[in-house]
Amino acid sequence: MSELPAKSNPWFAVSMGLVGVIVGYGLALGTGGISLPGTTAEIVEPTAAAPTPPPVGEVTPPSDADHVRGSADAEITIIEYSDFECPFCSRHAPTIDQLVEDYDGKVNVVFRHFPLSFHANAQKAAEASECAADQGGNDAFWGFHDSLFTEGVEPEKYDDYATELGLDLSEFNDCLDTDKFAQKTKDDMASGSKGGVRGTPGNIIYNNETEESEMVSGAQPIDNFKAVIDGMLK
Repeated sequence: MSELPAKSNPWFAVSMGLVGVIVGYGLALGTGGISLPGTTAEIVEPTAAAPTPPPVGEVTPPSDADHVRGSADAEITIIEYSDFECPFCSRHAPTIDQLVEDYDGKVNVVFRHFPLSFHANAQKAAEASECAADQGGNDAFWGFHDSLFTEGVEPEKYDDYATELGLDLSEFNDCLDTDKFAQKTKDDMASGSKGGVRGTPGNIIYNNETEESEMVSGAQPIDNFKAVIDGMLK
């Protein structure tokens, strides 16, 4: 094995120091999500430490038009802006489900679409989930949601997912082919952008009683979410 000479070039030490600064800066930016093109990082790994939350903009509160998992009367709502083709979003989904379970009626989740343009199947996957909901209601939406995240977003699989949910395939495909819910997905994305979401998964923790809100960006560890939620429940 080759070793560095005892007296190395001083420029080498300077270069290595700069590399360390750059790597450290990159790790400090990590939030475990996919950002919109043009931002600092396209894909970053989750970090254990909670980064400083970005500011929350204009939040669109939960409404009857939303898909809700958990108690409708929960004090806290996690408004999740997500992309079915985002690998961090699929990894993040069990964390959200665990939070709903752990808080037992105090926390629910609202899913809103944020399909990123560089994911070829994200837009149609979002529309397909809405077509499922159009026929089968909230339960069908979440069933389709789970299949997209666990089985994949390839369009040739949609008929199987719809069949498993007991949907009428002719009606489902007509809904999808006519772009019936294309605008709804765009409206979701617009509301996320107003709220300060810049990538997926983007999570706004919202207190339905006080209207307090805080952003938790990316697929962060569950304890980072609990720290925000516990603060709002006090």
